[in-house]
Amino acid sequence: MSNSSSLNEFLLLAFVDTRELQLLHFSLFLGIYLAALLGNGLIITAVACDHRLHTPMYFFLLNLSLLDLGTISTTVPKSTINSLRNTRAISYSGCAAQVFSFVFFMLAEYSLLTVMSYDRYVAICKPLHYGTIMGSRACVKMAAAAWASGFLNAVLHTANTFSIPVCKGNTVDQFFCEIPQILKLSCSDSYLREVGLIVFTACLGLGGFVFIVLSYVQIFTAVLRIPSEQGRHKAFSMCLPHLAVVSLFVSSVIYATLKPPSFSLPAVDLVVAVLYAVVPPAVNPLIYSMRSKEVKDALKKLIQWAQCQHQ
Repeated sequence: MSNSSSLNEFLLLAFVDTRELQLLHFSLFLGIYLAALLGNGLIITAVACDHRLHTPMYFFLLNLSLLDLGTISTTVPKSTINSLRNTRAISYSGCAAQVFSFVFFMLAEYSLLTVMSYDRYVAICKPLHYGTIMGSRACVKMAAAAWASGFLNAVLHTANTFSIPVCKGNTVDQFFCEIPQILKLSCSDSYLREVGLIVFTACLGLGGFVFIVLSYVQIFTAVLRIPSEQGRHKAFSMCLPHLAVVSLFVSSVIYATLKPPSFSLPAVDLVVAVLYAVVPPAVNPLIYSMRSKEVKDALKKLIQWAQCQHQ
């Protein structure tokens, strides 16, 4: 039995037990992390340096890449270091910082994805009004609102979670400090306030998802009216991957946060956590940007400039 006031550390879930598999996990997660750093870093650099990409869509993509870097940097480095060192420990303050950072980046990213769906809706369904509706000031306000919503939620969830007494040990059944897993360690009935906040946040998230789906329904309806088959194919190839990533993100988060504790299976929980915490930051650069001709051209110019500077 332990109390949160005297708790110094938590023990995270280890992916594997044998040393060889620990090193394999370290190598795999390190590779994913470096790929995410490279992909998102290239997007940030390309958008910041090329004035042709100073448009609302790429402004939001730059913000998305920043949030992706924050999300994956919150969870993956600690897990890889623990595997390398053959340990499971994370300090109490480190766990609180991880919860705050993860909630902040995740919820800000979800808000931004909602904004991005609206941006695509206006671009395709109301192209004549796009410049007026999505002006630079409006875009900055939308992005700022996304970041602010993540920060506010992170403060509320972290304060609630770590104000609850811990009475059931310090072993967290996840590879990072996930709120539902921490709540399992709390005293009976003392966690209901945080559960209520999670349900409220999930309902808001569900509302955002409905908004995203309705936006894409309008987009697909407009795309089907495009006379050119090539134009329809281009629009669908750009929008469908976005919707697939958002759907995977939302479904896995809802499962992780709202499933009954009796349905908890460590292996399934681990896979779901990887699906919403590790996969999106690594694949978002490919889904949202690397297929774009404008981004490819900007990266080519950037590489050529770097080569010239090196010579």
